[in-house]
Formats: sequence, C-alpha cells, structure tokens
Amino acid sequence: MAQRTINQALLDPKAYPHKPQYIELVQTQMSFIFLTGEYVYKIKKPVNLGYLDYTTLERRRFFCYQELELNRRLCPDAYLAVVPIVEEKDWLRIEGRGKAIEYAVKMNQLPRDRMMDVLLPRSQVTLEMVTRLAEKLADFHKKAETSQKIAAFGKLDVVCQNTDENFAQTEKYIGISIANEEYQHIKDYTNDFIYSNANLFDKRVREGKIRDCHGDLHAAHVCFTDNICIYDCIEFNDRFRYSDVASEIAFLAMDLDRYWQADLSRHLVNNYVRLSHDEELLELLGFYKCYRAYVRGKVESFKLDDPYIPEEEKTKVLTAAQSYFQLANAYI
Repeated sequence: MAQRTINQALLDPKAYPHKPQYIELVQTQMSFIFLTGEYVYKIKKPVNLGYLDYTTLERRRFFCYQELELNRRLCPDAYLAVVPIVEEKDWLRIEGRGKAIEYAVKMNQLPRDRMMDVLLPRSQVTLEMVTRLAEKLADFHKKAETSQKIAAFGKLDVVCQNTDENFAQTEKYIGISIANEEYQHIKDYTNDFIYSNANLFDKRVREGKIRDCHGDLHAAHVCFTDNICIYDCIEFNDRFRYSDVASEIAFLAMDLDRYWQADLSRHLVNNYVRLSHDEELLELLGFYKCYRAYVRGKVESFKLDDPYIPEEEKTKVLTAAQSYFQLANAYI
C-alpha cells in the first residue's frame, strides 16, 4: 500500500482503538509520527539513506523493536510497545487483527510544553534543571554497556570514517546550505585535529570512554517530566551510537550554544565533568562540538531532498542547515 494512502488513513480517528479527538502528523527525516493526545505512533519511512535501510517491512519491524528496547534505558515510562497496522474491512487499523502491512512504535505522548527545545527560547530552563540532566547522563554513561567491540568504534580509523563520511555526503550541498570556504575550513581543521591528537583518541579507547550511548542527544529529545525523559536515541546504526561520552556531552552542549545559552552549556559540561571525574573530556569538547554541529547541518540538508516534506517547509530547513554549519565553523 502506498505510504501516502497509509498516512491519510491514519489521520482518521476510526483507525485507532481509543478513537482520539484529534490527530497531528509530523515528520522527521526517517519517520512519520502521529500524535493523538494520549499516545504517539511512530512509523518508519520506507527509505534507504545509506547509513540506514528501512526499505522492507521486515527491517522496519526489527528496528521498531530496537527503538523500543534502547529507548527504555533513558525513558522507560514513555515507550510502550510495537504495534501492527492491519487492513480490516477495507480500512486500516492500528493494533487490529490480521496481517500487518506496517508497524509502529507506540508511546505515551510527552507534554510538549516541557520539551527542552520549547523551554529554551522562553528562558525557562534553569541551572538546577541542567544539573539534574547532567546527573542523569553521568549515571547513564557509567552504566552504559562497553566491550572490546564497542570500544573499537572509538579508534582512529572509525573516527576518520565518521568525519570523512560527513564531508563526502555534504559535497552536494556546497553553495546551497554550506559555503565552500566553510566546508574547506571545517574539513581541514577536523583532519588536523584528529591526526594531532591520535594518542588522546587511543587513550580514550583504552580507558573505557567509548560506550553504548544515546547517539542523538539534542534539546528536542529532552523532556523535563518528573524523571527527565531523554528519548529518540539512534537505533538504526550502532556506529552512530557507540561513541566517546565526550561526543555525547558535546552534542547537547553545542545545542545549548545554538539557543544562545552559553551559561547553561558550560554548566552542563562542568557538572558532568565533576560527576564523572572525566576532566580529559574538556580537551575534546571543541572538536566534538564542531563535529556534532556539522552532523546536524548535514541531517537538515538531507531534508532538502525528502519528497515527503512540502516545499514550503524546506525554506526553514535550509535556514536551520546553514545555521548549524556556521556554528560548526565558529568552534574552530
């Protein structure tokens, strides 16, 4: 069944067991997300982006279960189940009976007004809230899985693979979302830093700083409920989730900088370092901030080619991509 047909059918309350009064559809690069007030149903787009492949129903089902399991580490109360979407009497139903034509991750809908990216522009994120967040992250990283297999993702060849891939995948956007001068400046800095600090990267691997992290830790994925919910981790590619904890903290610190909240950014880093006793993280902070800002610029740029995103929305997408690349350049 065509994806647009499925999307249209799921905008009808009859498709849901709880008959919601309203339904809102939002998109990410990889997913269609149906907000129903009480629950959220997240369906993976049937796309192959190179670093992820959701093109078959079997793969989408598998990664739905991966998403459920991995996100319960930092947001156990929100992630409920993987549910089928079935065709019943010429109509689509979520959690119906019959052969599944699609799968969705079912979640409790989190309060939009408590999302960090909503609170930041209103200056409603306090130092105390950031302290609590640093505590949650330090505890998560301390307990997060590590092994020889995971540690290998922090080695120099994988770090280079990640950065080289970024530059290769963004060449087509030179002159569109990133200026040629920015592109070359960031690329030269990145390569110089990696090879000048090879011993530091190796030391981080030996000392167990490479962990099974969240992988996509920015403000839009933090909700200040009673327990702080950090959701929507990367489930589709272990290489993006297995990383130095310094990279994870730099990601959120970078996003706080983007919201012109440098004091909160410093507070997050300082409290994390205090709690984790990882002062060496500071030597990598600028590099990883630059890297993470570049990744976000790349992801926003990819949306410019997404056929499911309306053209009028792509003006905002372009502005966001440009701002991320400019921020990456500013860290040098």
